[in-house]
Amino acid sequence: MARGNSPVTDVTTREQRTDALLALLAETATESEREAITAELVELNLGLCDALAHRYVNRGADRDDLVQVARMALFMAVGRFRPEAGRSFAAFAVPTITGELKRYFRDHCWVVRPPRRIQELRSRVSRQGQRLEQSLGRAATTAELVEELDVDEGLLRESRVADGSFRPWSLDAPFDADADGSLASTLADDDEAIDRLTDRLALQRALSGISKRDSLVLRWRFEEGCTQGEIGRRLGISQMQVSRIIRRILDQARRSLSEPEPLAG
Repeated sequence: MARGNSPVTDVTTREQRTDALLALLAETATESEREAITAELVELNLGLCDALAHRYVNRGADRDDLVQVARMALFMAVGRFRPEAGRSFAAFAVPTITGELKRYFRDHCWVVRPPRRIQELRSRVSRQGQRLEQSLGRAATTAELVEELDVDEGLLRESRVADGSFRPWSLDAPFDADADGSLASTLADDDEAIDRLTDRLALQRALSGISKRDSLVLRWRFEEGCTQGEIGRRLGISQMQVSRIIRRILDQARRSLSEPEPLAG
């Protein structure tokens, strides 16, 4: 009974065919022939790039997107490879494809992108943390991870917080295992009260540094509806001075509202 080719034989045959096509590509100047050879090279090595893409499945990115990124990287590797460099095509293509996959995660898979050092530390925590837990037979403590990774505890905590930026909870996810409601059902309704609250908070921040007298002027003018003349009589100043006070307060508030809101510390 005839036996099928072994995996080793299949790999050897693919590598030999790849080498032959690459040599032919280097000697071919006709554009149509180069396109045909490149297409065959890509098809011949699809198994390699798909296997690399599958290593990154279940890490927060869609499988089909990963396969597409890997195949585009394979196409780029074919165009960039130079046989005279002295290494095999696989040795050149693997880091090229892997690099593009990592770049895809870095550039497209973060909802809120943290600093690169936090992204890289998060990857180390996931990889080395799993090995540490296997050796300990239990979940590693923060102190044990800090020692294993040789990093500052604050950075380790930042990397853990950043995990939620990479894999956010779905609004359709249940908020309680014993209830039927989803996370979306816990969100506030989209009504005018929410918009007013946002505006009030911004205005409160803009006016937080004004003096007691300026605060009284605003309350009398915009809450109690007093005229500028009435306010002037209460303060013992002219209507023109009241007008200038109100204009100054409003100009200051507009400048404050136009500035970027400070980030939470």
